[in-house]
Amino acid sequence: MTDIYLDYNATTPIDPQVAEAMLPYVHGLFGNPSSGHSFGLAARQGVDLARQQVAGMLGCDIDDLIFTSGGTEANNHAIKGVAGGYRERGSHIITSAIEHPAVTEVCRYLETQGFRVSYLPVDEYGLVDPQQVEEAITSETLLVSIMHANNEVGTIQPIAEIAAIAHRHGALMHSDCAQSVGKIPVRVDELGVDLLSIAGHKLYAPKGIGALYIRPGVRLEKLMHGASHEQDRRAGTENVIEMAGLGKACELIEQNLNLYARRMAAMRDRLERGLMQAGMDARINGHPDKRLPNTLSISFRGVEADRVLASLPTVAASAGAACHSDQVEISHVLAAMNVPEEYAMGTLRLTVGRFTTEEEIDRAIAEIQEVVGNFAPVHSAAD
Repeated sequence: MTDIYLDYNATTPIDPQVAEAMLPYVHGLFGNPSSGHSFGLAARQGVDLARQQVAGMLGCDIDDLIFTSGGTEANNHAIKGVAGGYRERGSHIITSAIEHPAVTEVCRYLETQGFRVSYLPVDEYGLVDPQQVEEAITSETLLVSIMHANNEVGTIQPIAEIAAIAHRHGALMHSDCAQSVGKIPVRVDELGVDLLSIAGHKLYAPKGIGALYIRPGVRLEKLMHGASHEQDRRAGTENVIEMAGLGKACELIEQNLNLYARRMAAMRDRLERGLMQAGMDARINGHPDKRLPNTLSISFRGVEADRVLASLPTVAASAGAACHSDQVEISHVLAAMNVPEEYAMGTLRLTVGRFTTEEEIDRAIAEIQEVVGNFAPVHSAAD
C-alpha cells in the first residue's frame, strides 16, 4: 500500500496540467524575457500569459502583480516595503498572534529598526476581533497585516471588515493568502486589500515561485535591487518555467474552484466524522464554519502528537506540538487560542487535497484510531 499524504497545507504536488504547461520552457523556450530577439520574445509571451492567469484568478490588473520566489518573499516585500515607503507617516504595524513566521519574523525585525508592532490576540476559534483592530489602530499605523486563513487550524479571518477599518484610519491592508488560494475565493476587491501574497507550492504549482498583488498607488520600498525587471519593482531575470506553472495553477483554480472546494470538504468531513465517532477523547480546533474546506486540526487528550505521527505506518501529517527534552512545545497558534495543554500536546493537523481519495481517508482513520488508542491514557470507572 502507498503512503497517505494528509499534509497539503505544508505543500502540494505539482498538478499534471501545471507540469505540462511548464515543459515548453524546460525543453526549448529558454530565452531571456528581457531580450529583444525571437528567443526572448517567446519567453516574454510565457511571462505575460502567466501574469494574465494569476491576475484573472485574483480579479486584478496585470500591472498590479509582481512575481516573487514564494510567499515568504512576497510577505517580506509587502511589510518591509510599506515600512520603508511610508516611514515619514508613522512607525506602527498591526498583525495577529497567529501569523506565519514569514510575517511575524518580519515584524520582529522591524521592531529592531524602531517600529512598534501590535500583536492582536484571537478568540478560542482563532478569530481576530475587528473591534480590537479598531482599538489598536492609531494615526501612526502604517499597515495592518492579517492572514486570510490560518495554516494550522484553517480559521478564515474577516479580512474585508478589517480592511475597511484600516482604510478608514488611513492605513494600508496586507493579507497573507498562501493558505486560502485554491480553497476559497480570493479576489482582491472583495477582500479590500492593498497587498496580497500567494505561494505557488501551496496551490499545486512548483516551489520557489509566488506573487505579490500591489494596489495601484501603493508605494513600496524595493526589497531586491538590480535591473528593472517586473516593472522596476523586483530585480532578477524572470523564472519563466515556474511562472508558467504558477499561471496554469491559477487558471485551474479560476475554472474549478467550486469543484475543488466541494471535494476537499467531503474528504475532510469524512475524516473528521470517522475520528470523532471512534470513541476517543478528542476536540476539533478552529472555527466550526469559518474554516478552510480541507483543514482538520484535531486534538487527542493525553497523548503526544509527535509520538503518534512517528508510530503511524503510512500517514503523512503535521503535529501541533512536539516534545523536546521532556518539555512539550505547543504551537503559537494553539497557545494563542488557549487550547488546554492536555489536548494541545496531542494535536494533529490533517489536511486533504484535490487528489485525496475516500480509500485513503478510511485507511487513515483506522490507523490513527489504532495508534492513538495505544497511547491514550486509561481511565478508571471513577474518572
